[in-house]
Amino acid sequence: MAPTIFISAGEASGEHYGALLIDALKRRLAAAGQTGSFFGMGGERMGSAGLERIVRSEDMAVMGITEVVRHLPRIYGEFRKLKQAVRARPPDVAVLIDFPDIHFKLAEEFHRLGVPVVFFVSPQLWAWKKHRIKLVQKYVTRMLVIFPFEEAFYRERGVAAEFVGHPLAELPLPTITREQFAAENNLDTAATWIALLPGSRAKEIRDNLPEMLQAARTLVEQSAPQGRALQFPVPLASTLNAAQRTAVAAMVAEHAGGLPIRLVRDPRAALHHACASIVASGTATVEAALIGNPFVVVYRVSPLTYAIAKLLVKVPHVAMANLIAGKRVVPELIQSDFTAANIVQHIGPLLPDGPPRQSMMKELAAIGGLLRSNPAGNALRSPGAIDRVAEVALQLIAPLSPAPFQPKH
Repeated sequence: MAPTIFISAGEASGEHYGALLIDALKRRLAAAGQTGSFFGMGGERMGSAGLERIVRSEDMAVMGITEVVRHLPRIYGEFRKLKQAVRARPPDVAVLIDFPDIHFKLAEEFHRLGVPVVFFVSPQLWAWKKHRIKLVQKYVTRMLVIFPFEEAFYRERGVAAEFVGHPLAELPLPTITREQFAAENNLDTAATWIALLPGSRAKEIRDNLPEMLQAARTLVEQSAPQGRALQFPVPLASTLNAAQRTAVAAMVAEHAGGLPIRLVRDPRAALHHACASIVASGTATVEAALIGNPFVVVYRVSPLTYAIAKLLVKVPHVAMANLIAGKRVVPELIQSDFTAANIVQHIGPLLPDGPPRQSMMKELAAIGGLLRSNPAGNALRSPGAIDRVAEVALQLIAPLSPAPFQPKH
């Protein structure tokens, strides 16, 4: 009998991993002469990969305490759809990707139904809400983490955890040439490109993009006397719907009149070909680090959300690149420090090919090495992150001969 697999992702990065995971599961099942069916929550990419979307992830991507409160009725309604679906059709295994506020509640439901749960991409319990470790201990069968320091955190607390590597660390650099990318997005190859990545959610973009555009205006004004042309590709997340994309375009028109702003589709290509970037805190900062693009991290939330986070979050850095490195590698401009003037001050030294730029690129290369489960030169290669998640998920399906978790020694 073909296995039924529940897969759920609520944000752009997780949705990307979910689509790759469905492909990996299909390959493994096909190799065993089987097929599978997939349902859950996801975006367009997961739908195209074969997921029956009970809930669309673009309808759930809300961040921040005050923002979540405003959208609670809609979020609860979508969550009820998921619960009803899994009760009507209990899957053989569930893979939950990040998005802890919804997924911990789903994990509890799966526990009641006797469905094994794989949690991929750990919630940042090591930073805040450590009390939630009890939910992981009780409801999560396997925790598969993408940052090396997370494995020890969970194992010390009795969780079957494994560092599988970061999926983005396994991706080759974009193959599209600078000329092709320029032609597709109305960019000038002779110009200096500075990518603006304001986030994957509509609320993030509204909070972050206007200040980025003001910084872009200042940079253009400063570069004009030097005869240096600047252009600013702005990648839009795949989880944004048509109305949200239109709203971003209107925001650019309002705040960036006369500026060479280009809305583009491919964030990795934009990072690969940009001279430097201004990046909202989140997965895009990991992408920038892995690609080796010098960048500045920015972020802003509502004053209440920030005040509460200051009380609860106990980490020395905000940017994941800095947390992985254990030191300040990239500048962090958060909340009141996130101003156009500060952005210009910190990104300016990264544009010419001098010591600040070279130093950051060297540090980013080191971070990339830490995020790979198979460091260069390691002859004993294991599956990549996504393949390992697929492997573990299928092991937990009883008819496919499950393998118990074997702790490392």
